[in-house]
Amino acid sequence: MRIAIASDHAAVSLKIVLADWLREQGHEVLDLGTDGTASVDYPDFGRAVGDALADGRAERGVALCGSGIGISIAANRNPACRCALVSEPLSAALARQHNNANAIAMGARVIGEEMAKACLEAFLSTPFEGGRHQRRVDMLSATPAQI
Repeated sequence: MRIAIASDHAAVSLKIVLADWLREQGHEVLDLGTDGTASVDYPDFGRAVGDALADGRAERGVALCGSGIGISIAANRNPACRCALVSEPLSAALARQHNNANAIAMGARVIGEEMAKACLEAFLSTPFEGGRHQRRVDMLSATPAQI
């Protein structure tokens, strides 16, 4: 699977760990930065994940910042991105199963490396259930007039 991953300066260490782990699992990783600990603006990197999903460069996305909150908001500004903030595997699995999330966000200051891997594994291995959930997922990308 092609997976875009991006972080701000607060999560660059976790991004490196997860990108390496994803490659070990056989995934193609599109690293969208940042590459160092110098202060950067998380909206730029959340936007990059959303754009990679929208234009087809990636099938899934991983967005990381200190808390995961800001970068998830930024990623979700792109209507093609359904990014769920997760901190444990059940939420990661349900994000796929019920919401057809195509990206997850995690906070490097609130989650450890092993838990982040467990979340990512659950996210990548869980299929979308469809059915009654599809109508709701369609509503997420609809304009207010279409709902």
